[in-house]
Amino acid sequence: MGEAKVTAEQQRLDENRTRVKNWQRWGTYLPERQWGVVREDYSADGNVWASFPYEMGQYRAYRWGEDGLLGWTDRQCRLCFSTALWNGQDVTLKERLFGLGNTEGNHGEDVKEQFYYLDATPTHAYCKSLYKYPQKAFPYDDLRAENKRRGYDQPEYELLDTGIFEESRYFDVFIEYAKADAEDTLIRITAWNRGPDAAPLTLLPQLTLRNNWSWKNLEATGNTRPIIQQTGDHSVRADHKVLGAYAFYPIEGNALTPERLVFTENDSNMKRLDPNYGGGAHFSKDAFDRLIVHGEADAVKDKDGTKCALLYRTDIAPGASVTLYLRLVRVDQRSESEPDHRSTDIVPPTITLADAEGIFAKRIAEADDFYAGIIPQEATTEECRVSRQAYAGLLWCKQFYYFIAEQWMSGDSTQIAPPPERMKKSAEWRHLFCRDILSMPDKWEYPWFAAWDTAFHMIPMARIDPEFAKAQLLLLLREWYMHPNGQMPAYEFAFGDVNPPVHAWAVWHVYRMGVDDEGVGDLDFLERAFQKLMLNFTWWVNRNDEKGRNLFGGGFLGLDNIGVFDRSVSLPDGVCLHQADGTAWMGLYCSVMLQIALELAHQRSLAYEDIASKFFEHYIAVIDAINSVGGDGLWDEEHGFYFDELEHDSGDSTPLKVHSMVGIAPLFAVCIMKRGTVDGLRDFEKRTKWFLNYKPQLSNYVSTANVSNEEINGSRWIAIAPRARLERILRRVLDEAEFLSPHGIRALSRYHYDNPFQTELHGQHFTVRYVPAEGDSGMFGGNSNWRGPVWFPMNMLLLNALERYYLVYGDDLKLEYPTGSGEMHTLVEISESIARRLVNLFLPDKDGYRPSHGKEHRYASDPHWKDLILFSEYFDGDTGRGLGASHQTGWTALAATLINALYTRRDVRNRAQ
Repeated sequence: MGEAKVTAEQQRLDENRTRVKNWQRWGTYLPERQWGVVREDYSADGNVWASFPYEMGQYRAYRWGEDGLLGWTDRQCRLCFSTALWNGQDVTLKERLFGLGNTEGNHGEDVKEQFYYLDATPTHAYCKSLYKYPQKAFPYDDLRAENKRRGYDQPEYELLDTGIFEESRYFDVFIEYAKADAEDTLIRITAWNRGPDAAPLTLLPQLTLRNNWSWKNLEATGNTRPIIQQTGDHSVRADHKVLGAYAFYPIEGNALTPERLVFTENDSNMKRLDPNYGGGAHFSKDAFDRLIVHGEADAVKDKDGTKCALLYRTDIAPGASVTLYLRLVRVDQRSESEPDHRSTDIVPPTITLADAEGIFAKRIAEADDFYAGIIPQEATTEECRVSRQAYAGLLWCKQFYYFIAEQWMSGDSTQIAPPPERMKKSAEWRHLFCRDILSMPDKWEYPWFAAWDTAFHMIPMARIDPEFAKAQLLLLLREWYMHPNGQMPAYEFAFGDVNPPVHAWAVWHVYRMGVDDEGVGDLDFLERAFQKLMLNFTWWVNRNDEKGRNLFGGGFLGLDNIGVFDRSVSLPDGVCLHQADGTAWMGLYCSVMLQIALELAHQRSLAYEDIASKFFEHYIAVIDAINSVGGDGLWDEEHGFYFDELEHDSGDSTPLKVHSMVGIAPLFAVCIMKRGTVDGLRDFEKRTKWFLNYKPQLSNYVSTANVSNEEINGSRWIAIAPRARLERILRRVLDEAEFLSPHGIRALSRYHYDNPFQTELHGQHFTVRYVPAEGDSGMFGGNSNWRGPVWFPMNMLLLNALERYYLVYGDDLKLEYPTGSGEMHTLVEISESIARRLVNLFLPDKDGYRPSHGKEHRYASDPHWKDLILFSEYFDGDTGRGLGASHQTGWTALAATLINALYTRRDVRNRAQ
């Protein structure tokens, strides 16, 4: 076989990795929302939505970032490009995406815009997005009022429901980026009038310097503001002391000529921010809105500022379009030999309109070439479209995240001191120092990292950019993120929350994806991660095993309202909650750490045998605890399922018999100790034999595989659920009246629709009923729901486990699938069928409807909508309709992973992990 083709994009990735060129210095890293986040909250009560609402984003300078419409920035968000729009009807410029705050939506925070991430490559050499901009006045008040009126039991009132897109009276605004070189970005803005009449459109491509001057005394520090200065009729130069100098201008030959070049300062409008402000007039960040929408001619300035825009006004005929080509290019060169790293001006090569068109065409062709080697050739056209947009969203959701906890708590020298409540909020996390490009779950609803989300994001990311995936997993383990006690930060609303410990699983998965023909991957990455994961594992053991019996709690654990009550709240004295999923997560953690330790012992140093033995023993102890402690542990023989359990000081225990993902999670912890990995590790083998001989009752949990697959035959394997219990759990999981949805595995059994679980605790009554879609209570703000919908991460873990069970049992184990159908299938056949159900969420049926889009007719038949795909946070357990965050291209990007798996795991026997 010949060597695999190295595509142009892969070559750029290699140059970036070896530091030949910094191809990832610039990208789509600009946040879609900076308002309404914890970092910008200066209130005493911590109500981020009220302290910094949407409208305030127009005129109040941000402390910790910037935002803009489908924009572009460097990796520290110092110089930002974005596009502002005005249709002549709106009460304000469209500079950022609108959405409802947590208290405004009937299901919590929710973006109310139509935008799509269409394409992207890992080096951001080509990126494409779409914003659908109504031609009528944007219905801000209507969206707020109607969502406020609706209750939890009603669907959300969306922008599409307002009628604003009727008769196709909107603009399709495509924003594309193509790199001519690592620091030479071409920008193409194409606006189509989809309506029946000519319509006016004002376009403002704008350049903004992030405000880093209002928070410190510039005179005392000897610093100066960065600046953007006019250099020609329609060209500017942006100078930043650290970033360098960049030219920004329209490429000659555009169909439209700018009406003018306008400037202002990226400062707060103090007159709007403070009614009692007594200072004089000043230029502010809302100047362009004041000029264009409100006619204030003196709102803007000439020649220079820290924010500028090219002003284009046009009327677009029905069915017609206008296109602008712009360039942002570095015009200085840093001299590393000079002691002060001084810069020398350079003249970049001229790029004509024809050149720009050619560069875009070339980058698009290179993107096609790159993904041709990523997406299976056998995939259908629609499956390719799903994969391409899933990867695009994953890459667009890489965002600059800036947060220095100690500085945030202490405040800035030039500002009013923050309230004392702020110090209390994150005092335990004052070491946190974030100034990185991070993978966000969603750039609008979740414009901040979430630790366990990140673990799942990196599975599809490793397919297209393995170096970024590994760096991201290591980053959250670094000392400026991880707490000194070993805890990983959860997310900015509550750094100390406890998420499921899936980081090790992701590390191992990403490592295995990169193994070479000799079966060896990036051992440096694996070893670095393992050392820090040891600290995190120890924190888990010390923090969440209250009674030292290897039955774990943890509280929240990411599953929101799946429990009988809020698992994050303190229980009454004398009551302890043992969580089946908490214990299962620890079993999974032990199993993965055991596999990593064995790999490192085999490939790096026999010293890892000691710790491998430790994880082996701990793993067996966890399995014994969940199955045996107090009779049958957390196993319920009557129901054939694992349940959470309340234990009282009296010794009495109360099982919480809810058929939920909590009881399926124990299936995730399956470990196969392959002979090739263990061979030669005599000390490890000696210790495990002694342990099993010393505790013969535990030897039942360790079996020897006896299957036709020679690679696995004779290997030892361990699982929380022995075969009989595995089969009983799976009967429920594969039952369409319980967990098996047409679109994947539900988080809560449909059994509880007619049979709600009810219990009392210290006089309080609690009920769990199956809810297939949005949450029906405000337990977690009303914007999340694990009671019935389909979630990709949990489905992915289950499918991964079924594959490993198949490696052990082979074709000898067949189950009825679906339960009651009379049709028998192997575990790998069942796994593939469930994966197909998940992928089908995004594929059109015979009438053109994708289940994830519900019955919205535009997505089924309109040529300008039907190829657009949203990757929602979760999906209705009955219909498949997308729910939650509509651009959750984090863990839902696993759809691309499943499409790849459907065509590459035909011989799953050779894919043991």
